[in-house]
Amino acid sequence: MKLLTGFVLMSTMMLSCQTNSTVQQPKQEVPLITGTWKLITGMLIEKGDTTITDYTKNTSFIKIINDTHFAFLQHDLTKGKDSAANFAAGGGSYSLNDSTYTEHLEYCSAREWEGNDFPFTIQIHNDTLVQSGIEKVESSGINRMNIETYVRVSK
Repeated sequence: MKLLTGFVLMSTMMLSCQTNSTVQQPKQEVPLITGTWKLITGMLIEKGDTTITDYTKNTSFIKIINDTHFAFLQHDLTKGKDSAANFAAGGGSYSLNDSTYTEHLEYCSAREWEGNDFPFTIQIHNDTLVQSGIEKVESSGINRMNIETYVRVSK
């Protein structure tokens, strides 16, 4: 009986002294769209007129996208010292379903744009993101096609 009690006691102690093992969680895939993107060109088509802007000359524009939110920042490269001086910023949450990327604009320096959703079709090839869709802000009479080409900013 003493042998059986000793065996049970020893087995209980051994089982309670398990080593701390870490369970490997499956690694979640980071969507390709996450990262920092620099706008290279933008094309606006509105009421039959097309305007193409080269964002590599007088203006800098970046978009930062994480798992749940996006933000954009734009400013002139003359440090506000001429008539081209500008600064714009905005951001909010977004949803991504296949190639449909929808920005839910919650903050914007152009306040009339806040509270609107902007659905875009995206294509990502290597370090290039092309985003195209209709921007519509009824309160401002804006209804235009916007096509933007970004390159990924290296870490």
